[in-house]
Amino acid sequence: MIRFLLRFLGFWLLAGGFVALVVDGTRSIAASELVVTSARAGWTAISAGSYGQMEARLSALAPWLWADIVSPLLDFPLFVVVAVLGLLLMALGRTPRKSRYAAD
Repeated sequence: MIRFLLRFLGFWLLAGGFVALVVDGTRSIAASELVVTSARAGWTAISAGSYGQMEARLSALAPWLWADIVSPLLDFPLFVVVAVLGLLLMALGRTPRKSRYAAD
């Protein structure tokens, strides 16, 4: 059941990454220049309050965590971050392959 949930969420995140790529492509064509939405801009557009809360909590918990790890990751394009997260969840939810050398 957990594997199915991980694969399901991973698939939807991967689809969301593709949608973000299409949106950036459409904006780039309309602007006649490359337009890329950062993960930070996407997060603040959806919920600025949760972004501020997360920044405050992680900065209070471990300042290096926000400044050195999370903040640089949020500068990557939104479609990359969402697609990589989706692929990671899909990989975690995959069924283990049987080894042909395993004894039954």
